[in-house]
Amino acid sequence: MTKLLPPVVLLTCGDPAGIGPEVAALAWEATPAHARARLRLVADPAVIAESLATRRGMPALRITTVSAADPRPSTAAELLVVAPANQTAEPIVPGVATAAGGRQAAAAVTTAFTLVRSGTAQAVVTGPLHKAALHAAGHDVPGHTELLARACGLPDDAASMMLWLPSANGPGGLGVVHATLHQSLRSAVADLSTARIVAAGRRLAPLLTALLDRPPRIAVAALNPHGGEGGLFGDEELRLIRPAVERLAAAGLVVIGPLPADTLFLRASRGEFDGVVALYHDQGHIPVKLLGMHRAVNITLGLPLVRTSVAHGTGFDIVGTGAADPASMLAAIDAAERLVHAQRPLTAASGAAF
Repeated sequence: MTKLLPPVVLLTCGDPAGIGPEVAALAWEATPAHARARLRLVADPAVIAESLATRRGMPALRITTVSAADPRPSTAAELLVVAPANQTAEPIVPGVATAAGGRQAAAAVTTAFTLVRSGTAQAVVTGPLHKAALHAAGHDVPGHTELLARACGLPDDAASMMLWLPSANGPGGLGVVHATLHQSLRSAVADLSTARIVAAGRRLAPLLTALLDRPPRIAVAALNPHGGEGGLFGDEELRLIRPAVERLAAAGLVVIGPLPADTLFLRASRGEFDGVVALYHDQGHIPVKLLGMHRAVNITLGLPLVRTSVAHGTGFDIVGTGAADPASMLAAIDAAERLVHAQRPLTAASGAAF
């Protein structure tokens, strides 16, 4: 009987001028995921070597350049690097947003995406992008979520952003999915619809089931203060949100709402809910980052691949100071590995959509 190899989980640094190389290297040395997955870092080997040599607090890792199909296991001492396809060597200035950094970031995530879609790898864990550098490199997308959706040939709203906050005191955690994406508050409210809320809730439920190994308890946030006060402060709760909650309940989800956001997240932090459907970016991001910024993980839902990410930015102001915290990258690696194993046994197959 042929022994199945552990799945391949690809890491990227995001913008190499930021703290991405630092959190990737620190997490590589510390993660227990090597025991259950084969990790690979998709990056320019020269940039990684320079980062290890010149940035404060970096681990003493030896670098080996490999192909993604190389069957060898990964270990905490040897950093296995896959060079991105079609990447040109360009100097990177640490702490400075440039088109070169944007190009390297895009090349890494595009290569990782191609490898996952081909079945060579089973998941991708991304480091933080810098939006201005990405735009300077000619990529007119708000971030990873939209970049990956378009690479799959799908519209931006086919994907949902989710923040996963693992419990600090044992199993479990809190998942917050967003009904709208990276956009202005004005456009998010204009784009909000019953269908978007239903889609977000239906994407959230199976993801949380995979992470928790049980059906989740989900709450849907209100949009207006005090939940609209029966229409006095806005009618979106009555017109858009309540019908969405009713449709989610009819689909078999354990769901309640709309609930005023100012108390909803307090209740969720105390364990009353496993998941929350937030209606716009900051409604979900602010409370999660207050509760556990460095433990939080960004997970993309709705695409035919497993993608998790750190929930922090590029940290240009702390590059090379030794202050980079790998906790979010560690949590993102853990979530990706768990989701791959939850979908199927240890096989070389591409990820299914959540």
